[in-house]
Amino acid sequence: MARLGDVCTVVSGTTPKSNHSEYWNGDLNWVTPAELTDESDTIYETQRKITSQAVVDSSLKSFPAGTVLLSSRAPIGKVAISGTEMYCNQGFKNLICSEKIYNRYLYYFLKNKTAYLNSLGRGATFKEISKSIVENIEIPLPSIEEQQKIAAVLDKVSDLIAKRRQQLEKLDELVKSRFIELFGDPERNPKGLPVLPWHEVFHTTTGKLDSNAMVEGGQYPFFTCAKENYWIDTYAFDCEALLLAGNNAAGVYDVKYYKGKFNAYQRTYVLRLINEQWSYKLFKRQLEDKLLYLQRRSKGTNTRYLTLGILNDLYFMVPPINQQEQFDVFAGRIDKSKLAIQKSLEKLETLKKALMQEYFG
Repeated sequence: MARLGDVCTVVSGTTPKSNHSEYWNGDLNWVTPAELTDESDTIYETQRKITSQAVVDSSLKSFPAGTVLLSSRAPIGKVAISGTEMYCNQGFKNLICSEKIYNRYLYYFLKNKTAYLNSLGRGATFKEISKSIVENIEIPLPSIEEQQKIAAVLDKVSDLIAKRRQQLEKLDELVKSRFIELFGDPERNPKGLPVLPWHEVFHTTTGKLDSNAMVEGGQYPFFTCAKENYWIDTYAFDCEALLLAGNNAAGVYDVKYYKGKFNAYQRTYVLRLINEQWSYKLFKRQLEDKLLYLQRRSKGTNTRYLTLGILNDLYFMVPPINQQEQFDVFAGRIDKSKLAIQKSLEKLETLKKALMQEYFG
């Protein structure tokens, strides 16, 4: 075992004054924790840029390509690798690796320690891990050759996972294209199809449970406001429905389809079509097109949420039943392909978790 402080140099970030316009919109990469996601790997470009004047006036420290980026607050534990020289704000404790540690090995180690890193957070208003806390984290340290082998195995599994996700995205794009081909752009409605408001399309209700009601290995699906699938041992619904997330920290909502017995979180909207002949897949596609609009309209500060008043402002095209059936058949075939890919993806993700546990404990 080794201390991170003995094998890495830890670089904290600093933010130039936001009210100095001459510090911003330059050509130097400046990264914030908001740019890191669960899928982040290597970052080459940042959303915000700073100027060389900001660097001089604020005494900013850069870090080189290959540095492991670790968000130390809001949120704690997001990880990526810098693809080029960058600067960062104070929400980072970045690690410049010595010759004793391979940066991709360290990257995967930290990816496996999100819960542990959060447990180290200190502070009353918001949790943060300090430079000294990061320096004192211990890491298994086999030879550099063994580190490279471990990282190579995890890279291969990660690449396969990324390809499966890309396949799912391509299939979703295919469904979107088919919808446009059959019905046109729903915003312009070029074919003059009938249009109905939300309350004339859906019977709307919500679940009744807290989000922590989920049960590991439960018998029925439990729909929350997360993208992940959860399970529970009791059901409150036995029907065909769309499940719309009703709150989300960033307002990034999600809509799912299910038919059968299930349960739902109290902020998850359960939507049943008023006309039983209508296609759930067709209205799911239309609702997916409105998620960005819902993100903009949602309320709240720390957690964004949707109200029924916001939803009631939405309108939907209602094509003839025979055209809905045509789209439903096509989308059903795509769903079967997606299911096979999703199962493969889940197996790969399980394999990756097992390997991470084996390598890092």
